[in-house]
Amino acid sequence: QVHVVESGGRLVQTGDSLRLSCAASGRAVSVYPMGWFRRSPGKEREFVAAIGRSFGETAYKDTLSERFTISRDGTKNTVYLQMTGLKPDDTAVYYCGARLGYGLGWTPADYDYWGQGTQVTVSS
Repeated sequence: QVHVVESGGRLVQTGDSLRLSCAASGRAVSVYPMGWFRRSPGKEREFVAAIGRSFGETAYKDTLSERFTISRDGTKNTVYLQMTGLKPDDTAVYYCGARLGYGLGWTPADYDYWGQGTQVTVSS
């Protein structure tokens, strides 16, 4: 079993920056590929960004790549999502997933474990 916990979500204003954190613990697998998704009210969960195991491989939703950056803390199972220039459209619950397989995951089905989510609200 893998336990995933997101943190860092809060109410911010348009143009602000915010960093989300995601920690995974559990199984004797040192490093998981991990990803961030988000779900806005009335919408499906959508891909935001993903990061591979240990070679810096990353991927982004194309409309977010200039404002969002995913990174991980060395070989720890902790990833971050740095968000800049936040807009009201970024308001959503942000979820972090851990993937037991190799390679990046682009859809929710690619991930094996999820956290409970952290709410990000951007006021206009």
